[in-house]
Amino acid sequence: MGLIIKKILLNFSNILVVIKRTLRRLLLKILPIEVIAKCLSDIKIQRCLPFVTIGASSKFYEEARVVNCQQDKSKIFIGENSHIRGDLVVFGSGGLIRLGNECFIGEGSRIWSAEEIVVGNNVLIAHNCNIIDTNSHEIDSEERAEGYRNILKVGFPKEKGNILTAPIYIDDHSWISFNATILKGVRIGKGAIVAANSVVTKDVEPFTMVAGNPAAFIKNLKS
Repeated sequence: MGLIIKKILLNFSNILVVIKRTLRRLLLKILPIEVIAKCLSDIKIQRCLPFVTIGASSKFYEEARVVNCQQDKSKIFIGENSHIRGDLVVFGSGGLIRLGNECFIGEGSRIWSAEEIVVGNNVLIAHNCNIIDTNSHEIDSEERAEGYRNILKVGFPKEKGNILTAPIYIDDHSWISFNATILKGVRIGKGAIVAANSVVTKDVEPFTMVAGNPAAFIKNLKS
């Protein structure tokens, strides 16, 4: 009997998927693309509003994701006219994300905070970037194994314990190019550029370009 119910539910779920796809195709033919984009953005904003503080004209796209494990909307603050296509995640054990005005976060990019991540104004973060201010797991192998077992049993911890964290600051007018990774304790100076595929482990001076793994100085950007 249970197997029959499972099959019925699976078939019903598949039918719903087909209906959604059909309706979406019809809407794409009937409505202008900008109208559809605005509707999807409005729906996304409404879903995210309980978990963020958001400024005027800022926008979440359909692929964006917000996870606020603290359930405190002051822990994720977004300024005005910023566009979010990536993930914003605040851990239950701590964390704060502050994003300034006129910023962009590309699709597939992840900003994960267990301490503090502050992004200034006019900062461009391309697609598939990782910005994370925590090691996420313990350094000691036995502690790490025990921590993993506890995650499986009771979920992610409310206390960070021996997991190392350090704040990240990305100053105004910076550009983080695609596939870049910024690790804990780093400051990206004003107007700096982090080149594609770079791994940033140390501070980046203002108006300089860095590249590589680990990222190293390439050139000055301001005479």
